[in-house]
Amino acid sequence: MSSSSSRLINLSQNTEMNPDANARIPTRDTLKDKLNQQIIDLLELDGRLPFKEIANTLDISEGTVRNRVNRMKDAGVLQIKALVDRSAINYSTDSMLGIKVASSSSPSLVAKRLEGCNEIVFIMWVTGRYDLLVEIASESDDTLSNFLEEHCFNNEDIKDVEVMKGLSTFKNQFLLKSQEKI
Repeated sequence: MSSSSSRLINLSQNTEMNPDANARIPTRDTLKDKLNQQIIDLLELDGRLPFKEIANTLDISEGTVRNRVNRMKDAGVLQIKALVDRSAINYSTDSMLGIKVASSSSPSLVAKRLEGCNEIVFIMWVTGRYDLLVEIASESDDTLSNFLEEHCFNNEDIKDVEVMKGLSTFKNQFLLKSQEKI
């Protein structure tokens, strides 16, 4: 028997002898765990917080923090990324687009086509007058015009676009939040 075959057998035997091994498989329910939520809360304040500091704050071991963070990442419930505060950058053009999708397409297909555009910072499938709300942040009106010309007008998957140019921002609280807080 090859060494890889024996490892497979040993792993399956280990699972049979230890039923708690299956409990370690990460799921989206990991957000319901109080300790996981405390770790997430600290990482939301500072995504670069060392595991050791999190462990000290929560009075647990550094290894526990590392294992839980890795399991939540594996489950797809946690991503640690940098957020840019767009209001600090002061884009000169901030606009919302109300997009009505053509009957020959679907909102999800149009959203998928648009999501790679650098100017777009937000896409949401909505009910009501529009099918999609899309927020554009650009450095100039020319950039906005070029975006509309290239990605919206004369595209068969978009029936209509209403451009609502932002005049002033009073509150912007779009931060990544855990599923339970939304």
